[in-house]
Amino acid sequence: MKYLKDFNHIQLTEDTVLSLGKFDGLHRGHELLMKSVFEKARMGLKSAVFTFDVPPQSAAGHMQQVITTNVEKQRLFQENGIDYLIECPFTKEIMHMQAEQFIEEIAKRLCVKWIVVGTDFRFGHNRRGDYRMLLQYAGLYGYQVQVVQKMQHRGRDISSTYIREEIEKGNIELANELLGYPYFIQGKIMHGNQIGRTIGFPTINIEPPLQKLLPPFGVYASYVWLDGRRYGGITNIGKKPTIQGKHPVSAETYIYDFAEDVYEKEARVDILHFVRPELKFKNVDELAKQLKKDLDYGKNYLS
Repeated sequence: MKYLKDFNHIQLTEDTVLSLGKFDGLHRGHELLMKSVFEKARMGLKSAVFTFDVPPQSAAGHMQQVITTNVEKQRLFQENGIDYLIECPFTKEIMHMQAEQFIEEIAKRLCVKWIVVGTDFRFGHNRRGDYRMLLQYAGLYGYQVQVVQKMQHRGRDISSTYIREEIEKGNIELANELLGYPYFIQGKIMHGNQIGRTIGFPTINIEPPLQKLLPPFGVYASYVWLDGRRYGGITNIGKKPTIQGKHPVSAETYIYDFAEDVYEKEARVDILHFVRPELKFKNVDELAKQLKKDLDYGKNYLS
Protein backbone atom coordinates (compact mmCIF):
# COMPACT_ATOMS: atom_id res chain seq x y z
CA MET A 1 0.00 0.00 0.00
CA LYS A 2 1.19 3.51 -0.82
CA TYR A 3 0.50 6.04 1.92
CA LEU A 4 0.22 9.64 0.69
CA LYS A 5 -0.17 12.81 2.78
CA ASP A 6 0.75 15.92 0.79
CA PHE A 7 -2.48 16.26 -1.19
CA ASN A 8 -1.37 19.44 -2.98
CA HIS A 9 1.48 17.55 -4.62
CA ILE A 10 -0.27 14.26 -5.38
CA GLN A 11 -0.79 13.32 -9.01
CA LEU A 12 -1.63 9.68 -9.58
CA THR A 13 -1.08 8.27 -13.04
CA GLU A 14 -3.05 5.02 -12.60
CA ASP A 15 -6.85 4.97 -12.93
CA THR A 16 -8.53 4.49 -9.56
CA VAL A 17 -11.73 3.52 -7.82
CA LEU A 18 -11.99 5.88 -4.86
CA SER A 19 -13.91 5.78 -1.60
CA LEU A 20 -14.04 8.81 0.68
CA GLY A 21 -14.90 9.22 4.34
CA LYS A 22 -13.64 9.58 7.91
CA PHE A 23 -13.19 5.82 8.31
CA ASP A 24 -12.79 6.00 12.09
CA GLY A 25 -12.50 2.31 12.68
CA LEU A 26 -12.78 0.31 9.47
CA HIS A 27 -16.01 -1.23 10.76
CA ARG A 28 -18.82 -3.44 9.43
CA GLY A 29 -20.63 -0.33 8.21
CA HIS A 30 -17.77 0.04 5.71
CA GLU A 31 -17.90 -3.58 4.51
CA LEU A 32 -20.23 -2.88 1.58
CA LEU A 33 -18.12 0.15 0.59
CA MET A 34 -14.94 -1.90 0.53
CA LYS A 35 -16.66 -4.78 -1.28
CA SER A 36 -17.77 -2.37 -4.02
CA VAL A 37 -14.29 -0.81 -4.22
CA PHE A 38 -12.61 -4.19 -4.73
CA GLU A 39 -15.24 -5.28 -7.27
CA LYS A 40 -14.46 -2.17 -9.35
CA ALA A 41 -10.71 -2.67 -8.85
CA ARG A 42 -11.00 -6.02 -10.61
CA MET A 43 -11.82 -4.03 -13.77
CA GLY A 44 -8.16 -2.99 -13.87
CA LEU A 45 -8.36 -0.02 -11.49
CA LYS A 46 -6.28 0.73 -8.40
CA SER A 47 -8.19 0.86 -5.12
CA ALA A 48 -7.86 4.16 -3.23
CA VAL A 49 -9.24 5.63 -0.02
CA PHE A 50 -9.33 9.35 0.79
CA THR A 51 -9.60 10.45 4.41
CA PHE A 52 -8.44 13.30 6.64
CA ASP A 53 -5.62 13.25 9.19
CA VAL A 54 -7.94 14.53 11.97
CA PRO A 55 -11.73 14.51 12.35
CA PRO A 56 -13.18 17.82 11.10
CA GLN A 57 -14.50 18.53 14.62
CA SER A 58 -10.95 18.33 16.00
CA ALA A 59 -9.65 20.73 13.36
CA ALA A 60 -12.35 23.18 14.44
CA GLY A 61 -11.01 23.14 18.01
CA HIS A 62 -13.22 20.42 19.51
CA MET A 63 -10.96 17.39 19.92
CA GLN A 64 -12.85 14.23 19.08
CA GLN A 65 -11.35 11.01 20.31
CA VAL A 66 -11.05 8.26 17.73
CA ILE A 67 -11.56 4.51 17.66
CA THR A 68 -8.44 4.08 15.53
CA THR A 69 -5.46 6.41 15.44
CA ASN A 70 -3.90 7.25 12.08
CA VAL A 71 -1.22 4.58 12.57
CA GLU A 72 -3.86 1.99 13.45
CA LYS A 73 -6.00 3.06 10.47
CA GLN A 74 -3.03 2.63 8.12
CA ARG A 75 -2.54 -0.89 9.41
CA LEU A 76 -6.19 -1.79 8.84
CA PHE A 77 -6.23 -0.50 5.26
CA GLN A 78 -2.96 -2.25 4.49
CA GLU A 79 -4.32 -5.53 5.86
CA ASN A 80 -7.43 -5.06 3.70
CA GLY A 81 -5.34 -4.70 0.53
CA ILE A 82 -5.96 -1.07 -0.42
CA ASP A 83 -3.47 0.20 -3.05
CA TYR A 84 -3.49 3.91 -2.07
CA LEU A 85 -4.36 5.55 1.25
CA ILE A 86 -4.57 9.34 0.91
CA GLU A 87 -4.56 10.95 4.35
CA CYS A 88 -5.16 14.63 3.63
CA PRO A 89 -4.20 17.23 6.27
CA PHE A 90 -7.39 19.08 7.28
CA THR A 91 -5.98 22.57 6.74
CA LYS A 92 -7.87 25.89 6.67
CA GLU A 93 -7.59 25.78 2.88
CA ILE A 94 -9.31 22.38 2.78
CA MET A 95 -11.83 23.45 5.44
CA HIS A 96 -12.98 26.39 3.31
CA MET A 97 -12.76 24.69 -0.08
CA GLN A 98 -16.05 24.76 -1.96
CA ALA A 99 -17.57 21.37 -2.72
CA GLU A 100 -17.32 21.89 -6.50
CA GLN A 101 -13.58 22.61 -6.29
CA PHE A 102 -13.07 19.57 -4.06
CA ILE A 103 -14.66 17.35 -6.71
CA GLU A 104 -12.40 18.83 -9.38
CA GLU A 105 -9.28 18.31 -7.24
CA ILE A 106 -9.93 14.66 -6.41
CA ALA A 107 -11.09 13.81 -9.93
CA LYS A 108 -7.96 15.21 -11.57
CA ARG A 109 -5.30 14.49 -8.92
CA LEU A 110 -6.43 10.94 -8.16
CA CYS A 111 -7.26 9.85 -11.71
CA VAL A 112 -10.72 8.75 -10.60
CA LYS A 113 -12.89 6.51 -12.77
CA TRP A 114 -15.29 5.33 -10.04
CA ILE A 115 -16.32 6.92 -6.74
CA VAL A 116 -17.92 4.74 -4.06
CA VAL A 117 -19.57 6.55 -1.12
CA GLY A 118 -22.24 6.04 1.51
CA THR A 119 -25.56 7.85 1.52
CA ASP A 120 -24.44 10.12 4.38
CA PHE A 121 -21.13 11.28 2.91
CA ARG A 122 -20.69 15.08 3.07
CA PHE A 123 -17.82 17.29 1.89
CA GLY A 124 -16.81 20.84 1.08
CA HIS A 125 -17.32 24.12 2.95
CA ASN A 126 -20.33 23.91 5.27
CA ARG A 127 -20.79 20.28 4.15
CA ARG A 128 -22.61 21.40 0.99
CA GLY A 129 -21.46 18.45 -1.08
CA ASP A 130 -23.12 15.05 -1.05
CA TYR A 131 -23.53 12.04 -3.33
CA ARG A 132 -26.07 13.95 -5.43
CA MET A 133 -23.44 16.57 -6.26
CA LEU A 134 -20.94 13.82 -7.13
CA LEU A 135 -23.50 12.41 -9.56
CA GLN A 136 -24.14 15.89 -10.98
CA TYR A 137 -20.45 16.37 -11.95
CA ALA A 138 -19.73 12.77 -13.01
CA GLY A 139 -20.12 13.48 -16.73
CA LEU A 140 -17.92 16.57 -16.61
CA TYR A 141 -14.96 14.77 -15.00
CA GLY A 142 -15.44 11.34 -16.52
CA TYR A 143 -16.11 9.19 -13.46
CA GLN A 144 -19.03 7.03 -12.34
CA VAL A 145 -20.62 6.91 -8.88
CA GLN A 146 -21.88 4.05 -6.76
CA VAL A 147 -23.90 4.97 -3.66
CA VAL A 148 -23.92 2.29 -0.96
CA GLN A 149 -26.67 1.90 1.62
CA LYS A 150 -25.82 1.64 5.33
CA MET A 151 -25.55 -1.73 7.03
CA GLN A 152 -27.70 -1.94 10.17
CA HIS A 153 -27.58 -3.67 13.53
CA ARG A 154 -30.70 -3.90 15.71
CA GLY A 155 -32.41 -1.32 13.52
CA ARG A 156 -29.61 1.24 13.77
CA ASP A 157 -27.03 2.24 11.16
CA ILE A 158 -23.59 0.83 11.98
CA SER A 159 -21.42 3.92 12.36
CA SER A 160 -18.36 5.21 14.18
CA THR A 161 -20.67 7.17 16.49
CA TYR A 162 -22.56 4.01 17.46
CA ILE A 163 -19.31 2.12 18.11
CA ARG A 164 -17.79 4.98 20.14
CA GLU A 165 -20.88 5.01 22.36
CA GLU A 166 -20.55 1.29 23.09
CA ILE A 167 -16.80 1.54 23.81
CA GLU A 168 -17.43 4.41 26.24
CA LYS A 169 -20.10 2.33 28.00
CA GLY A 170 -17.71 -0.61 28.26
CA ASN A 171 -19.78 -2.83 25.97
CA ILE A 172 -16.68 -4.30 24.37
CA GLU A 173 -18.29 -7.43 22.93
CA LEU A 174 -20.93 -5.35 21.12
CA ALA A 175 -18.33 -2.83 19.92
CA ASN A 176 -16.23 -5.71 18.56
CA GLU A 177 -19.28 -7.18 16.82
CA LEU A 178 -19.95 -3.81 15.15
CA LEU A 179 -16.30 -3.38 14.19
CA GLY A 180 -16.02 -6.89 12.78
CA TYR A 181 -12.72 -7.36 14.64
CA PRO A 182 -11.51 -6.70 18.21
CA TYR A 183 -11.08 -3.10 19.33
CA PHE A 184 -7.34 -2.74 19.79
CA ILE A 185 -4.60 -0.50 21.14
CA GLN A 186 -1.38 -0.38 19.14
CA GLY A 187 1.91 1.18 20.11
CA LYS A 188 5.52 0.83 21.17
CA ILE A 189 6.23 -1.08 24.38
CA MET A 190 7.49 1.40 26.97
CA HIS A 191 9.56 0.96 30.11
CA GLY A 192 7.24 1.10 33.13
CA ASN A 193 7.97 1.22 36.86
CA GLN A 194 8.44 -2.60 36.85
CA ILE A 195 6.33 -3.05 40.00
CA GLY A 196 4.63 -6.01 38.34
CA ARG A 197 7.96 -7.75 37.85
CA THR A 198 8.82 -7.41 41.56
CA ILE A 199 5.56 -9.12 42.63
CA GLY A 200 5.75 -11.90 40.08
CA PHE A 201 3.58 -10.39 37.34
CA PRO A 202 5.81 -8.87 34.62
CA THR A 203 3.86 -6.78 32.14
CA ILE A 204 4.27 -4.80 28.94
CA ASN A 205 3.12 -1.17 28.82
CA ILE A 206 1.68 0.85 25.96
CA GLU A 207 0.74 4.51 26.43
CA PRO A 208 -2.09 5.37 24.02
CA PRO A 209 -2.09 8.88 22.51
CA LEU A 210 -4.57 11.40 23.92
CA GLN A 211 -6.82 11.18 20.88
CA LYS A 212 -7.33 7.42 21.33
CA LEU A 213 -10.79 6.59 22.67
CA LEU A 214 -10.47 4.18 25.59
CA PRO A 215 -13.08 2.02 27.31
CA PRO A 216 -13.79 2.52 31.04
CA PHE A 217 -10.72 2.00 33.21
CA GLY A 218 -10.49 -1.59 34.31
CA VAL A 219 -9.17 -5.08 33.65
CA TYR A 220 -9.88 -6.88 30.37
CA ALA A 221 -9.17 -10.28 28.85
CA SER A 222 -7.05 -9.65 25.78
CA TYR A 223 -4.89 -10.98 22.99
CA VAL A 224 -1.44 -9.54 22.31
CA TRP A 225 0.19 -9.55 18.87
CA LEU A 226 3.99 -9.47 18.85
CA ASP A 227 6.21 -10.21 15.85
CA GLY A 228 3.24 -11.72 14.01
CA ARG A 229 2.34 -14.12 16.82
CA ARG A 230 -0.72 -14.02 19.09
CA TYR A 231 -0.60 -14.54 22.86
CA GLY A 232 -3.28 -14.58 25.52
CA GLY A 233 -3.17 -11.77 28.07
CA ILE A 234 -4.91 -9.79 30.77
CA THR A 235 -4.83 -6.00 30.36
CA ASN A 236 -5.34 -3.17 32.82
CA ILE A 237 -6.37 0.10 31.18
CA GLY A 238 -6.01 3.01 33.60
CA LYS A 239 -3.68 4.96 35.87
CA LYS A 240 -2.45 2.32 38.39
CA PRO A 241 -4.07 3.94 41.47
CA THR A 242 -2.42 1.53 43.95
CA ILE A 243 1.10 2.57 42.95
CA GLN A 244 2.32 5.84 44.44
CA GLY A 245 3.12 8.72 42.13
CA LYS A 246 1.51 10.21 39.05
CA HIS A 247 1.06 7.76 36.22
CA PRO A 248 -0.19 8.41 32.68
CA VAL A 249 -3.03 6.34 31.31
CA SER A 250 -1.64 3.11 29.92
CA ALA A 251 -2.60 -0.34 28.73
CA GLU A 252 -0.57 -2.67 30.94
CA THR A 253 -0.69 -6.32 29.90
CA TYR A 254 0.42 -9.55 31.50
CA ILE A 255 1.11 -12.09 28.74
CA TYR A 256 0.53 -15.74 29.63
CA ASP A 257 3.54 -18.05 29.34
CA PHE A 258 5.83 -15.33 28.00
CA ALA A 259 9.19 -14.09 29.29
CA GLU A 260 10.95 -12.35 26.40
CA ASP A 261 12.47 -8.84 26.47
CA VAL A 262 10.30 -6.88 24.05
CA TYR A 263 10.92 -3.24 25.07
CA GLU A 264 10.70 -0.79 22.15
CA LYS A 265 8.91 -3.34 19.97
CA GLU A 266 5.55 -2.59 18.39
CA ALA A 267 2.59 -4.46 19.88
CA ARG A 268 -1.13 -4.65 19.30
CA VAL A 269 -3.46 -5.46 22.20
CA ASP A 270 -6.93 -6.73 21.27
CA ILE A 271 -9.48 -5.98 24.02
CA LEU A 272 -12.01 -8.81 24.27
CA HIS A 273 -13.94 -8.88 27.53
CA PHE A 274 -14.44 -6.68 30.63
CA VAL A 275 -13.32 -8.43 33.84
CA ARG A 276 -13.60 -5.76 36.56
CA PRO A 277 -13.24 -1.99 37.11
CA GLU A 278 -9.88 -0.52 38.09
CA LEU A 279 -9.53 -0.54 41.88
CA LYS A 280 -7.21 1.02 44.43
CA PHE A 281 -5.85 -1.51 46.93
CA LYS A 282 -4.48 -0.86 50.41
CA ASN A 283 -1.09 -2.29 49.54
CA VAL A 284 0.86 -4.22 46.92
CA ASP A 285 0.10 -7.58 48.59
CA GLU A 286 -3.64 -7.05 48.11
CA LEU A 287 -2.97 -6.03 44.53
CA ALA A 288 -0.98 -9.24 43.94
CA LYS A 289 -3.83 -11.39 45.33
CA GLN A 290 -6.35 -9.72 43.02
CA LEU A 291 -4.01 -10.04 40.04
CA LYS A 292 -3.83 -13.79 40.64
CA LYS A 293 -7.66 -13.94 40.53
CA ASP A 294 -7.70 -11.81 37.37
CA LEU A 295 -5.18 -14.08 35.67
CA ASP A 296 -7.17 -17.20 36.54
CA TYR A 297 -10.37 -15.59 35.24
CA GLY A 298 -8.68 -14.44 32.04
CA LYS A 299 -7.16 -17.87 31.35
CA ASN A 300 -10.55 -19.53 31.78
CA TYR A 301 -12.20 -16.97 29.50
CA LEU A 302 -9.61 -17.28 26.74
CA SER A 303 -9.73 -21.09 26.86
